[in-house]
Amino acid sequence: MNKKNILIPGDIIAFAVLTFIGFATHGETDLSFIPRMGTTFLPLLFGWFLLAPWLGLFDEQIIANPKNLWRIILAMLFIAPLAAFLRAAWLGAAALPLFPLILGGSNALGMIVWRWIYIFVARRISN
Repeated sequence: MNKKNILIPGDIIAFAVLTFIGFATHGETDLSFIPRMGTTFLPLLFGWFLLAPWLGLFDEQIIANPKNLWRIILAMLFIAPLAAFLRAAWLGAAALPLFPLILGGSNALGMIVWRWIYIFVARRISN
């Protein structure tokens, strides 16, 4: 099985969970917030699937090594400001300077956890 068949939906689910957690920290979890969640989730996905392939985050030789998880942080350094800008444009509002830092840091941490779990499980299955 191609690992991308697991990574792509796994990444989407991870970003969905991280977006929900972000909104939950603000007490915004009822159904009325789903459109607003989309204004964060969709720009993150756009940035991720635009940049992650360039950093080798779908390359089987690169993703198999946990030492390469730093690439997620590098990706988020660019994705978070882009996502914050797109979100602000979508909402017709200003992006607070702290928002990309929190968005990038929390999503980098969450994606590192998800990808580490993936590496651990993939190794256990292949042995």
